Amino acid sequence: MSSPAPTGPAALAWSTDNCTVGRAMEVLGERWTFVVLREVFNGVRRFDDMRRHSGIPRQVLTNRLALLVEAGVLRREPYREPGQRERHEYRPTDKGFDLYPVLVAVRAWGDRYLADAEGSPVEFEHVGCGEQVDAVLRCRAGHEVTGRRDVATRPGPGVRPFVEA
Repeated sequence: MSSPAPTGPAALAWSTDNCTVGRAMEVLGERWTFVVLREVFNGVRRFDDMRRHSGIPRQVLTNRLALLVEAGVLRREPYREPGQRERHEYRPTDKGFDLYPVLVAVRAWGDRYLADAEGSPVEFEHVGCGEQVDAVLRCRAGHEVTGRRDVATRPGPGVRPFVEA
């Protein structure tokens, strides 16, 4: 027996069991994840440097790094200081680099709503020309999407019908 047609948004007819936003948030949704990614993208790749620079508690940083490595977002690269044991640096994988636009967008949101009066403490610069980099929404036909209501959700190829438990 199927569920009756929902009233309200069309999305109520779609299952969220295979939602990729939900799956992504299982990896990215913890408070410190983007702070770790910020550090790595800014070249702070060693555990002790990350902990000192970011203020992330040791165990939290250990857990975040392990999760990001397990998820394939970061990779561990061994190094050894003279007279020391082998340690690891953390570097983004291609999967990790694909999160860079998300970090740029989160920084822009923070700049807009949470920055100090002096402005943003960091800017992203295009190495080729020196101008600031922004995250931009663009459809696959190349049109820039600027209006808040210029995007609508529609069922994708993996959509499944919602069945109430």
